[in-house]
Amino acid sequence: MSATNSRKSRQLIDTLPPEARQWLTGLPWVQRRYVLSLCHVICASSPEGQAKFLDEYTADGVMSRIIHDQDTQQRIYYHLHRFRIQTQLTEKVLRRYVQQFYIHSAQVRQHQENAYLEAAMRLMADGREHNRVLTYILGFELLILLFGMSWEQHERLYRLQPNQEDFFNLYIRPVQRAHRLNGIIIPKDEDRFFARRDYFVHIPQIKPGQTVALIMASFLPKQVSQLGAVIMRHQNALQFDYAHIFQQDSDAAIFDSSP
Repeated sequence: MSATNSRKSRQLIDTLPPEARQWLTGLPWVQRRYVLSLCHVICASSPEGQAKFLDEYTADGVMSRIIHDQDTQQRIYYHLHRFRIQTQLTEKVLRRYVQQFYIHSAQVRQHQENAYLEAAMRLMADGREHNRVLTYILGFELLILLFGMSWEQHERLYRLQPNQEDFFNLYIRPVQRAHRLNGIIIPKDEDRFFARRDYFVHIPQIKPGQTVALIMASFLPKQVSQLGAVIMRHQNALQFDYAHIFQQDSDAAIFDSSP
């Protein structure tokens, strides 16, 4: 091996955590062959194959951390109930969200085939990373709720917020843009005041799988996690009055000309 290649190999090994570096360099030759075989198989696999392997190989460790964080789970349940969201954080649901977090993180990076592995490594190595998954779950569940609301209900929700403009621009606007682009809500004659009612009160009909895809296309994973984290840190960060938002009488919102 040339001196240049030797330096590159050493630089690569030096990027590993100390425990992993010590373990790798201490392996006898026979076991090093196993490591090289694994590296070859992963590099030769498609992104989908890598994802399947990483899910199966890392899921138990990641799930153990999440399941044992009962305090955070209980706080998430509190907010899910506050928003009248019925999702139960079963092991199946948590595993699905872990996989989704991997995929979503990979989608926003340039080299997707490496990004999935990077996301899995961070989740395994960083004790705080599982908290990001949990806040991601809370943020994602709230966005699912927003995608299923009419624009009238959006209006009622953002008018409850202390900073209406920020909330609208960060969360409501991207949701309504996705509604428009995907033909879920089609504002016809929206400049005509009395024609506004039909599309404004329309309840979107979206399949669960489509909702997930739309959220992942409309929001970065960091934005989703931040939404959940803000709600977790400050109980009143998001004002929510279920009876007011989902009331049946829509005339007040439609004909209210106040800003």
